[in-house]
Amino acid sequence: MKSLQSIAVVFCLVLFVQSCSKEEEQPAVTEPQVQKNYSVPVFPGKKSMEYVVKQVEFGPRVPNSEAHKNCADWMVETFEAAGWDVIEQEFTATAYTGDELESNNIIAQYNPKAKRRLLFAAHWDTRPFADSPLSTKDKDQPIDGADDGASGVAVLMELAEVIAQNPIESADLGVDIILFDSEDYGDASGKSKDSYCLGSQYWSKNKHVAGYNADFGILLDMVGSEAPRFTKEEGSMYFAGNIMNRVWQLAQDMGMGDKFVNETSTMIIDDHYYVNTIAKIPMIDIINRPADTETGFGQYWHTHDDTVDIISEKSLKDVGQLLSAVIYRHASRKL
Repeated sequence: MKSLQSIAVVFCLVLFVQSCSKEEEQPAVTEPQVQKNYSVPVFPGKKSMEYVVKQVEFGPRVPNSEAHKNCADWMVETFEAAGWDVIEQEFTATAYTGDELESNNIIAQYNPKAKRRLLFAAHWDTRPFADSPLSTKDKDQPIDGADDGASGVAVLMELAEVIAQNPIESADLGVDIILFDSEDYGDASGKSKDSYCLGSQYWSKNKHVAGYNADFGILLDMVGSEAPRFTKEEGSMYFAGNIMNRVWQLAQDMGMGDKFVNETSTMIIDDHYYVNTIAKIPMIDIINRPADTETGFGQYWHTHDDTVDIISEKSLKDVGQLLSAVIYRHASRKL
């Protein structure tokens, strides 16, 4: 039998060894990371105007056409020249007419390894018919699509250059730009369900990265005309109302209250609808909804008046500056 004194000595030694062991197991103390505050860079807008002109110069970008192929090659080259990684998601879509459309979703990635991501999109194809109720000539001919397609694409292409020149890698934030194809080859009668937005439907079911997600997305559609009126579209409010309200408030704080109005407009089926419902990523639609027009869109919509003559460099600049503010404020965790 051990003496009480021996037991006490052993007990103290055990406590000492356990204490040393616990001290050794303690993780090293690290300084908390300080979130960087990013300045919002200026979005010049001049390049956007040039990019609208360039797209229109190719001719109507209708799938299966030479203009469509040539424009795709140019857009890919431009994104890559800005230092972005590009994926061409080629697929064949079946139009409501039965035509097979050789299509291509162009996906540009900035900081692709970052877990936090933002998604921006526009459609780059053009309407194959000038079939608006307001159209007066050549109704069976494709349109230039300077605003309906090219304006949103142009803003996002210049935005890619602005981001490349003002890095945000340290924020662990990545940006994806998707130019959806075959958006505008739909049935205007409304009889063919899901006949529009074939590119966004395809991407939403076949994301370019398995398990891809984004904090939120913003779609641009017809953003370049003089004095646009951007309303709070009902679908955007239903699926991503919190995002829409924050973006609209930011626009108004930046002095764009004349463009970004606090009025709700009827829900439309646009690319954001499928990103919300299929891809399950909250996305809002910035789209021009003038008051008191027969179609609910600009007078030029789906007519041969949708030319570069209706495009305003100021409108392109304002939308681009807003997106720039959204990105860099989100990088600073202020949006």
